[in-house]
Amino acid sequence: MSNLDTMEAERLQASNLFYRDPALYDSVQADSDSTSICQALIDRYCPEARTLLDFGCGTGRNLQLLARRFDCIGIDLQPGLVDYGRHTRSELDLRVGDIRTVRLGCTADVLVCLGNSLAYVHENADLQATFQTFAAHAHRHTLLVLCSPVAPIQSQSPQQARVETRFGPATVTIGYEWDLRTQINTMRRHWVFDSGEECHDAIRRRVLGPRELELHALLAGFEVFEIVNETGALPVLGPGAYTVARYQE
Repeated sequence: MSNLDTMEAERLQASNLFYRDPALYDSVQADSDSTSICQALIDRYCPEARTLLDFGCGTGRNLQLLARRFDCIGIDLQPGLVDYGRHTRSELDLRVGDIRTVRLGCTADVLVCLGNSLAYVHENADLQATFQTFAAHAHRHTLLVLCSPVAPIQSQSPQQARVETRFGPATVTIGYEWDLRTQINTMRRHWVFDSGEECHDAIRRRVLGPRELELHALLAGFEVFEIVNETGALPVLGPGAYTVARYQE
């Protein structure tokens, strides 16, 4: 990676406990239903697909399930996550790369970008570069499946939740801030583990509305078929949604 890519990876790592502790990231992500939703969308729009690229693969947990069906490559900006994935899932092809600039020299039948990876790209120029990355790895009729927030999460008061981690149970207090001008939704978390250990993180995500997503996709040569919420069945009503598009050029 370039020095700029390394700096971006370090900035994100400093802001997110999961990136500093890949094993914790892996354990918390165990309950994610992204893979099943993604596979259902692929079945609907591209059932003949055989190859898949995962941009923002993390530790490869989702990719491990997808690899049962597809010939896969995973790319992530965080070297720590990729290194952990290589050791725990040695059968996977995981690589370090920035979704704004990476070029693998190949195309795939399906491109996925899950886990809110796109939301960490904040600047318009970088968003355009990211969609150009998708286009650079697409052939005609390649399917693109994105998961990203399409509306901010806002709360009048902090919320608490109990989370099971590899360190044991923890109480997490979560608060949200919304900057309409920049479209940045900041989530602040205060972790208190039953052991007494505490830590904080602040995660900043860019919220792109459905029409913005559609415009970025269109400019890069993709036609959007639908945008659905996380159930995969209903119109967009909440913060998270899946965008499904096909490359037309």
